[in-house]
This record gives sequence, C-alpha cells and structure tokens, in this order.
Amino acid sequence: MKIYTKTGDSGTTSLLGGARVSKAHIRIDAYGTIDELNSYIGLLNDQAVNAPRHDFLKEIQDRLFTIGSHLATEPGKDKVVKPDLFDSDIESLEGGMDTMDADLPALTSFILPGGHQSVSFAHLARTVCRRAERIAIALNDHEAVDPLIIRYLNRLSDYLFVLGRKMAQELKAEEVKWEPRKK
Repeated sequence: MKIYTKTGDSGTTSLLGGARVSKAHIRIDAYGTIDELNSYIGLLNDQAVNAPRHDFLKEIQDRLFTIGSHLATEPGKDKVVKPDLFDSDIESLEGGMDTMDADLPALTSFILPGGHQSVSFAHLARTVCRRAERIAIALNDHEAVDPLIIRYLNRLSDYLFVLGRKMAQELKAEEVKWEPRKK
C-alpha cells in the first residue's frame, strides 16, 4: 500500500465518516496537535529515566490515538467504530501523579522549564498538551467535543508537569525556581 494518495494535494482531507474539509479546519488542527503531542510522549518514553514508566507512557499514547480518532470523526457519524475513553483513564493519570508526588518536595514556587534535556522534553510535551486542550475547547465552541477529551487533556498536562519534576529528582537535576525580578 502506498502512503501517498494525492487526494490532499488541493488542501483538503477526509474525516472519518467521509466528509472532506480544509486542512486548515480547526478539527484538523485539534487532532494534528494530538498527533504532535503523541510524538512528544514517544520522545519522553525513549528517555532512559522513564524506563519504569514505559508501559504507562505507552498507555497514554494509546489514549491519544483514541482521542485523535474521536476528533477526526465527522460530527453526527455515530456509527463510525472507534475506541472509547473512560473516566478510569483520567483516574489513572491522577493515580500516577499521586504516586510520583508522594516522593517530591512540596512545590513552593513556579519552576522554570529545564535543568536537564530529558526534563525539558517533559515541559515541551506539557505545553503541547495545553495547546491541544485549548484547540479542543475552541472546537467545542463550534462542534461538540466529548467532555472526557477535554478533562483528559487537562489532567494529562498536570501529569506531564509532575513527571518533569519526578524526572528532575531522579536525574538529580536542579529545579530552577522562578524568582521574579525585584523593582
């Protein structure tokens, strides 16, 4: 099977359900940003420090494919078969955060992204996740988006922040606290 179809050469693409829309459509931006986020999660999963979290990060990637399939589906095409997202997926992120957070020092200030290249990857993933969440909310302003998707993305960005902190701890990297400039 060839990867290229040439059907998108005019600037349109097909949604699941058959409708063709502009590649600049907010729906395409929404699931394209989920795809970008999934790539960053893959990059995080490739970091040696995350070996103990490999399976969990892979599950997150699976959930992002699920979210992408929902966002790629033409509104009203309820018969399109796609995997489901569950409240338990959000609870799983919360449990992962609680486990990591139990061993972290209390957060007393904002933290500047960085300290170690692997930690920076977590911050990049977090910011892409926040963008994906904003785009999903903007899409929801025009066409209904499953509220679980928005909740999952919100929780995932929190998870990625805590993961960055945990990675910094495990890598013995300094967490650089933001100290506002004094007047």
